[in-house]
Amino acid sequence: QVQLVESGGGLVQPGGSLRLSCAASGTIYKIDTMSWYRQAPGMQRELVANIGYSDYTYVADVVKGRFTISRDNAKNTAYLQMNSLKTEDTAVYYCNARIAPDGSKWWVENDYWGRGTQVTVSS
Repeated sequence: QVQLVESGGGLVQPGGSLRLSCAASGTIYKIDTMSWYRQAPGMQRELVANIGYSDYTYVADVVKGRFTISRDNAKNTAYLQMNSLKTEDTAVYYCNARIAPDGSKWWVENDYWGRGTQVTVSS
């Protein structure tokens, strides 16, 4: 079984920074794409950024230039560096990862979600 655990959320003033972490553990052969999503109350969950195994990245336009996604494959961890935070960034941030648990079936990947970490941007 695979678990994803997010950390690093909290309360920050507008213009401040936070660094989120997503650590994967369990039966893992390879972690493919890792993603950060967010969901504000009453709104749909939206993709913020993702990163492939070989450091291909995507960042949503709404956070481009402010957020940076990265990963450390040796630690099975993804990060989201959030700078110049705005009140509109307030949401629960969720980690998602596509993971192949079995090397003999490397092509079989499952989708996993963390429970989320709260980010609140407020003065």
